[in-house]
Amino acid sequence: MTVVSVEQAVAAPFATRQLADLGARIIKVERPGEGDFARRYDTTVDGESSYFVWLNRSKESLTLDLKSAQGREILEQLLGGADVFVQNLAPGAAARLGLSATDLAARHPSLIPCSISGYGSSGPWANRKAYDLLVQCQTGLVSLTGNEHGAARAGVSVADIAAGMYAYSGILTALYTRATTGVARAVEVSLFEALAEWMSQPAYYTRHSGTQPPRIGTQHATIAPYGAFTATDGKDVLFSIQNEREWVALCERFLERPELIEDPRFATGSDRVAHRDELNAIVAERFSRSGSREVEKLLDEAGIANAGVNDVEEFLAHPVLSARERWQDVRLPGGGAVPALLPPVDLAGTTARMDPVPAVGEHTEGILAELGHSAEAIDGLRAAKVV
Repeated sequence: MTVVSVEQAVAAPFATRQLADLGARIIKVERPGEGDFARRYDTTVDGESSYFVWLNRSKESLTLDLKSAQGREILEQLLGGADVFVQNLAPGAAARLGLSATDLAARHPSLIPCSISGYGSSGPWANRKAYDLLVQCQTGLVSLTGNEHGAARAGVSVADIAAGMYAYSGILTALYTRATTGVARAVEVSLFEALAEWMSQPAYYTRHSGTQPPRIGTQHATIAPYGAFTATDGKDVLFSIQNEREWVALCERFLERPELIEDPRFATGSDRVAHRDELNAIVAERFSRSGSREVEKLLDEAGIANAGVNDVEEFLAHPVLSARERWQDVRLPGGGAVPALLPPVDLAGTTARMDPVPAVGEHTEGILAELGHSAEAIDGLRAAKVV
């Protein structure tokens, strides 16, 4: 499969990188000179952006000025041989360039176009710009994260990631549909609607209870006890009680307070939530008598799910990742290499593709030559700043 993508930032590059992981050829169209603006979000990975390194391995970089007639003509050549076209341009830009789904269907009926927008291609906010944190705010997610002292953004770009995931699965579905019916269907995803889907549980809860789940840090809004507590060595350990069997085991084997099993304050899940503060005080007192390793051991023995609250350094050294050999080196434009995580989906009998991160325009000359442009013509395009 060949995918041509006029992409930038996170959502579209995340979708196409996952297609690249599966072996698709991804031709990433970037602005001449500067490229995808995500290349300059930071310079922490040996001079490269951490975002760009994460999202753009195994791709080919072609620089094109799409505002020029020659640039659009080259893009049209590419689309003539492509299976999928992905774009997350600013509102209205694709239509102005003749790259809307309707325009593309008329010229390339077998091409699957995928559009990623902020709020959708229609409706009152179709022309409104959207970035990840703005969408976190609009969906109400920020009102759920944080603690009693204030709201907080999710620590990763969840709106972008959600949209990229739905674009990826939508493209795979469209490819399957084309293979089985011969019909190429357009895919459309918006950041807002992708994250809105992820907000469905608190939406149901709020609509039918009349109040939204409270903002309570690492505690769970509708289950108790479920949260992080501090052991004597200062390490936080989070555990979760999901059913009555686990509640009995917690009381008997960890809290060593079997009388709590029948305590009317804690008799049901709803009772435990209603008396969360009293229950948390009991749990915190027990944690104050043991180190984190002992806490984790006792909870494991009781059959209660738990986890130390890791920082990123601890995550990087996680024994599951090392034992399962999930880190693999990926080369950078400057020639160095960095460890990158293998894709989370393993397909039996296949090996994930983990090719280098491209420099801006690294593959321009080769791609243009494939399209039949001579060395002299390519020099002319470069002189005219088309590539």
